[in-house]
Amino acid sequence: MIRRAHAAWRGTGRDGDGDLTTDSGVLDQTPYSFKTRFEDEKGTNPEELIAAAHAGCFTMQLAFLIQRAGFTPESLTTEAAVSLSPDGGGFKIDKSALTLRAKAPGLDQAKFDNLAHQAETSCPVSKLLNAEITLDATLED
Repeated sequence: MIRRAHAAWRGTGRDGDGDLTTDSGVLDQTPYSFKTRFEDEKGTNPEELIAAAHAGCFTMQLAFLIQRAGFTPESLTTEAAVSLSPDGGGFKIDKSALTLRAKAPGLDQAKFDNLAHQAETSCPVSKLLNAEITLDATLED
């Protein structure tokens, strides 16, 4: 399986702008720029997209693991907060902090903690990231 995205850029790094398009059409000339990345202009940025990918991948992986353990999750909600930090003359993504809130009737805390940790380490996006990954997982009643 191969998934594709396309980036176009016009102008300099600080004053230019670009757009991102995915083959699925979910992103269709979605704007990105210095201001969408480092300020609060409307649009997206690579770190936000990585955060979305990590949250989505982890949450789906956990759903599969909970199902394999014989339970049905009522809800799984994950936020991924990706940190962009200075690195020499540039920047690096050095952390992805996952915050999970889950409801899964019949699943005990110990099993939940084990499955959440498995999902954290086994989802393909976690495997791709060269960053510290933290997990704050709460099983709600």
